[in-house]
Amino acid sequence: MSRQVPTYELYGEKTGREPDFWVHCETIRSRSSLHQWEIRPHRHESFFQILYIEGGSGDAIFGEKSHAIRPPAIITVPPGLNHGFRFSRDIDGLVITLLRSHLSHPPGERSHLGEWFATPHLTPLDPDNAEAAYVMQTLRRLGDEFENRRSGRNEALAAYVALALRLTARISHERNTHELPANENERRMEMLSELIQQHFRSHKPASFYARELGLSPTHLTRIVRSMTGNTPHELIAGKLVEEAKRQLVFTLGSVQEIGFRLGFADPAYFSRFFVKYTGETPRVWRMKEKVRLEGV
Repeated sequence: MSRQVPTYELYGEKTGREPDFWVHCETIRSRSSLHQWEIRPHRHESFFQILYIEGGSGDAIFGEKSHAIRPPAIITVPPGLNHGFRFSRDIDGLVITLLRSHLSHPPGERSHLGEWFATPHLTPLDPDNAEAAYVMQTLRRLGDEFENRRSGRNEALAAYVALALRLTARISHERNTHELPANENERRMEMLSELIQQHFRSHKPASFYARELGLSPTHLTRIVRSMTGNTPHELIAGKLVEEAKRQLVFTLGSVQEIGFRLGFADPAYFSRFFVKYTGETPRVWRMKEKVRLEGV
């Protein structure tokens, strides 16, 4: 026999009267601490909720599925959805509750936003992405505006809510479209390898390779991590180390000369770079490798 999921106004206030607000904002800490950091499964029939997670960690439960929360992130919860949360004690962020009637598009409407509003989303935010950073700033401003009853408060709150939701939906959609088929990511990895082969000696930054591939640096990093477990910077560094090792073994050039060939103007920096990735100086590594090869 399944346990009945309660319907609340916010978190524990039973239904039965019309709410006297269209938007409510409070810190996640202030609410969840009253419930030992766990909000048990429940639903709101009249409300749409936005949780801005700025710090800490936890789990969001949508129906029967649990999703790990890693900040910064936005969680959106449509009306009528059974949901709950478990938060760490260092959780930081805001929970914004608004009447479904104040959404720009009714949940379930045949429009991009209407469909997006109808399902729950956990949207990670990349602080290096301009739009994600703007969403974070907008929600902080919303929290400040809610606390301070200044003139034009309702208009400002409505504008902040509309902007934050519109941009979060865009980020969520773009993130989903960036989850490309494996063969497409493999093709881009092949192109990246060719570019690194051409340019690694000039120490181009990861943003250069992203631009050459027609991607944002964030998108390139996501693809490379998913395919290799490394960052683009680590791939470039790995190519430099690989070539340095090859030249240390198979050429007679000095450590300084090899460093210059690989784009290191400062021999000391070349040595520090090599130590970082191998644990040994170029000179020590060369001697040990030659001894090893002679014994083969």
